[in-house]
Amino acid sequence: MASIARACLADQINARVRVVISDRPGVAGLDVARDLGIEALAIPWQGTAGRDAFERALAESIDAHRADLIVLAGFMRILSPRFATRYAGRMLNIHPSLLPKYTRLHTHHRVLEAGDSEHGASVHFVTAELDGGPLVLQSKVPVLEGDTEPALTARVQATEHIIYPKVIGMVADGRLTWDEGRVRLDGRPLDTTLVENFSGSQAPTHR
Repeated sequence: MASIARACLADQINARVRVVISDRPGVAGLDVARDLGIEALAIPWQGTAGRDAFERALAESIDAHRADLIVLAGFMRILSPRFATRYAGRMLNIHPSLLPKYTRLHTHHRVLEAGDSEHGASVHFVTAELDGGPLVLQSKVPVLEGDTEPALTARVQATEHIIYPKVIGMVADGRLTWDEGRVRLDGRPLDTTLVENFSGSQAPTHR
């Protein structure tokens, strides 16, 4: 979230963050947002009577701030198909795996356990299918000999701070669009997921 907000403030992304919303009060991200001069608020999950009430309050806030794009960053609640459909084409998520592999949680541990040679993160549009929306851009990092879960996690997260702002910038510039469930880049269907390869030292190469 902070990387995205700073990129907007530095005019690296042709957009501005209208509001940062957390489902947990008192988290550090809210303070970071306020320090950057961004409105920040909490809609506590535990303070609402179930998911329907929480999602109604969340939608009311999003709509009140006239957000063109919803960017999920460290937001761990599973949103209902109804909510995802309401904001179809206007909501992005980043997931720490090379989707469609390793949906849900504990992806770094599962990659190491499986002995995979590469890992990464995926930016995708959010749909009713959990971690199943159309992919836009993936980062790939090698799994190194002797890798630990904290080390691999840190390398993947470093790439997330690069690829997520990049995709948001594509949307802000009108290059990345949603056409009735199909993603277009520069007016053409995005039939192949974009990929950025990173070395173990996190230096990006493009493909």
